[in-house]
Amino acid sequence: MKVTFLTAGTGSYHCGACMRDNTLVSALHRDGHEVALLPLYLPMQLDEESPPEIRDSPIFFGGINVYLQQKFALFRHTPRWLDKLFNGVRLLRSAARRSHMTSPREQAEMCLAMLQVDESRLTKELEKLMDWLANHERPDCIALSNALLSGMTRELKKRLGGIPVIAFFQGEDTFLDSLPEPFRTRSWEEMKVRLVECDMLVAPSEFYAGVMAERLGISREGIEVLPNGINLDGYGRRAEKGPPSIGFFSRMSHDKGLGDLVDAYLLLQEAGRFPDCRLKIAGSCPPGDEDFVNEQKRKIEDAGLGSLVDWLPNVTREQKVEFLGGLTVFSVPMRYAEAFGLCLIEAMASGVPVVNPAGSTFEEIAAATGGGRTVIPGDPRALAEGWEELLANPEEAAAMGERGRRGVENRYSVSVMKDGFLELAERVCAAAAPREP
Repeated sequence: MKVTFLTAGTGSYHCGACMRDNTLVSALHRDGHEVALLPLYLPMQLDEESPPEIRDSPIFFGGINVYLQQKFALFRHTPRWLDKLFNGVRLLRSAARRSHMTSPREQAEMCLAMLQVDESRLTKELEKLMDWLANHERPDCIALSNALLSGMTRELKKRLGGIPVIAFFQGEDTFLDSLPEPFRTRSWEEMKVRLVECDMLVAPSEFYAGVMAERLGISREGIEVLPNGINLDGYGRRAEKGPPSIGFFSRMSHDKGLGDLVDAYLLLQEAGRFPDCRLKIAGSCPPGDEDFVNEQKRKIEDAGLGSLVDWLPNVTREQKVEFLGGLTVFSVPMRYAEAFGLCLIEAMASGVPVVNPAGSTFEEIAAATGGGRTVIPGDPRALAEGWEELLANPEEAAAMGERGRRGVENRYSVSVMKDGFLELAERVCAAAAPREP
């Protein structure tokens, strides 16, 4: 099968959707399928290697070009050689590190423009992508990494002879709901229109399929479910015994629950039953979150616990595997309805029990694996009590961790994800009308 994935790069921090796409595409490539992974906006920030055919792909809709063309008419007519200079990887990564300077209104304008891309000021960028797909790829189907890219579907079908398009859901509701009006409502409305033109919609969990079906006003049966999977190489090796530790691995932000995590740790230490328990925090820390992270660090220092807390931003995959394998309990207490939560199955793959707020996708993952328990959402005291129960019962914690590890192997491995994707892709290609030459 020949498949092209279009995914939004982040440039300077790890993104679960990008890592999911790279893991899936690499697995398909190893099995002999012809696959391409084309980054949009910014270079992809990955913690695993990609095959050379994927790693050397050009960037489309480069963030600098998109911004200039959206703002200034002159840049909608510049030659492609100049656009290529603005698409330099180093330049784009530098711009990404300053992306927190983009205003909510500018983000909203760009979001709506991409959902209406065939009617926008970005048609020059659209032409470049269509030329590349027509002349270099000619795939059997296109996979859109998230539904916010569905504005391309109409032109993809028109230019590539009715090619089938699969759109993945990946947390769009949280982003769209954060936009200022009138862009929030207009973007939701436009996405509903554009998704109808896709041949298949896919959610990473039953929970999120239900969320998006309700928000979009479509039948739940109209959304397939394909859980995200991970490459299990290296996971499952636990470190030698040492002081107990609570771990967090995700974007260091308010939305990911870092503040609740720190408050829960302060309550755990205040209770005094496990004074040597450490708190280990790893993950990405974009510039826009630095003030919030520094506030959490001050809370810890003010409590006199700075020597017990480790901060590890932007770790490699090898460092991540080692980090997770050294934990006693894992928590990322998200404050929103997470579409999936890749970090949770990474911790479970390491044999670490997970304590997380009820609701969202975690209940689904915990029930499927047996590798975690839920607590009251938004309640640091309930989170601390959940940790205490496992810290006080290491046998139960170890048993829960082992159940989680086996559950991930059986349900959330890259092999399971790859086989599921092939089944969906073969079905959508078989159902599509014959391609025009």
